[in-house]
Parts: sequence; C-alpha cells; structure tokens
Amino acid sequence: MSTSQAAAQASTPLRRLAAHSTTTCAAQASTYGKCILATYTDVKKDVCKAEFEQFGRCLRDAMKRKW
Repeated sequence: MSTSQAAAQASTPLRRLAAHSTTTCAAQASTYGKCILATYTDVKKDVCKAEFEQFGRCLRDAMKRKW
C-alpha cells in the first residue's frame, strides 16, 4: 500500500490531515518550516505567507475539501 493510499484510508479527518501533512505535502511543509526557522528571530507579519499558502493549498487539495 502506498503512503497516499494509507492517508486516504485514515478513519478520521484529523488522522487524514496528519497523514497528508507528513506524506503528500511533505515538500511544502518542509519549505514552510525552513522559512519559519530562518525568520523566527525577526518575526514580521506575512514573512512566510507564500509558503504557508502553498502548504495550505496542498492540504486542501489532498483532503478533497474546500475550506
């Protein structure tokens, strides 16, 4: 069974979200995390907004639900 199949078969929405955030959207999560890590000492509004939006879009697409 592939990781995307395992994520799709998770029983609750929260488990599906956790599975998708660590498998399907791992690249976007990593990019967002690196941005946060690089700028956490100089916090400003919307510093990592683009990375966060890409990560959120990936999760929404993976969860097949439009929030």
